[in-house]
Amino acid sequence: MTKILVVEDDEGIVGFLKRGLEAEGFVVDVAADGEQALQLCRDLDYPLIILDVMLPEIDGIEVCRTLRRQMKQSLILMLTARDSVQDKIEGLRSGADDYLAKPFAIDELLARIHALLRRAPYIEPAAVLAVGDLVLDPATRRAQRGDREIELTAKEFVLLRYLMENAGTVLSRSRILSNVWEHSSDTYTNIVDVYIRYLRSKIDTGTQSQLIRTVRGVGYMISDKA
Repeated sequence: MTKILVVEDDEGIVGFLKRGLEAEGFVVDVAADGEQALQLCRDLDYPLIILDVMLPEIDGIEVCRTLRRQMKQSLILMLTARDSVQDKIEGLRSGADDYLAKPFAIDELLARIHALLRRAPYIEPAAVLAVGDLVLDPATRRAQRGDREIELTAKEFVLLRYLMENAGTVLSRSRILSNVWEHSSDTYTNIVDVYIRYLRSKIDTGTQSQLIRTVRGVGYMISDKA
């Protein structure tokens, strides 16, 4: 079931939306102001957010901008009593996917929601990966070991992600080759060794614990276990 966050401070409208959305089979969470909405979105990922523009604390436009700066992929449908062209432009420019003026019929809202979900299906963000003090965020492609930011090339990123997704597992050169380079021939396995050296120089050099391990005669693994 699709979970929707309703951000609205009018209790009457909240009740109206919850009844209509739950009758349609959606699961509904509610935030009464912009600050609460941002807190919920830090902890949970919502496929769709219904966001009122006029909110206490932080208004809907700023909430939308903040979510987009945070790379949140949720679809955002804005609600507002202001329906001028300029207001709609401001809402869309802030990162909203659609805009609906109050008052509105629940049938129109549901039609807009289903159209959004069909046109731009929500993609679950990839989980942040961590091995010891090494962290990789696939969504932003940022890697960090402790307080140190690590610059990665495109291929280094793919290789590191594959190693971290299989942390603690010994991966043969041919398996790495087929998953990272999409080659199956052992002829090219030397390229795996080359890129492992690149990663080691960026991740393990100057540290007390070595995360990327060589398993002689087999291949490589990444692990923080002794």
